[in-house]
Amino acid sequence: MARPKIVGITSYARGGKAIPQFSLPCGYIDAIRAAGAIPVILPPGTDSPERLLDAIDALVLAGGGDIDPGHYGGEPHETIYSVSEERDAFEFGLLRHALTRPGMPILCICRGIQVLNVACGGTLHEHIPEEFGEKVAHRLPPRESSRHHVRVKEGSRLANMLGATEMDACSWHHQAIDRIGDDLEAVAWAEDGVVEGVEHRRHPWCIGVQWHPEMQFEETPQRRLFAALVDAI
Repeated sequence: MARPKIVGITSYARGGKAIPQFSLPCGYIDAIRAAGAIPVILPPGTDSPERLLDAIDALVLAGGGDIDPGHYGGEPHETIYSVSEERDAFEFGLLRHALTRPGMPILCICRGIQVLNVACGGTLHEHIPEEFGEKVAHRLPPRESSRHHVRVKEGSRLANMLGATEMDACSWHHQAIDRIGDDLEAVAWAEDGVVEGVEHRRHPWCIGVQWHPEMQFEETPQRRLFAALVDAI
């Protein structure tokens, strides 16, 4: 019998007061299981994150709190929240090592696409409304998800995976890519111009999406995205 396919998913930072915990929304787990693989949660804290890559077949960088703006030469902003140096260090290290492994599919979701961009030398907009206005609600107040239209570049790997070039996406973020990182190409956008998807030019399967496909994985395009991740193993 073939060995099960194992997908590692990074967890949120340490949280909780009475009982400290690492957590992850169930949608990530459900989406990977529905795609036919076994999900394994990867919490931050190890000094050698690259060793974890030997135990998994694919990597998902999950959403969550903001990246410390010091990592991309940004400025402190009152809306930045849930910064964790432990998680930042863990995910930057894990991702940089994963990018040296062409046989490891990598899917970067929401915060994950921002980690990918910064790891490749790019920068972020600290707060979308100050740069793009409020034509598109990328997040509803105070911190709730929304849905908005996304256009995907025809012929891109992402469009082929989704099987669509136009769709409504579940959005839950207040930051976004500013300067695109080295070796990355923008392939999806919201109607206000915010970058919603990138592809790595040199890695054969490294995709970043700014929306939350795990929150709508029962919809065909998002289901196809997770299936493509698992099928690439």
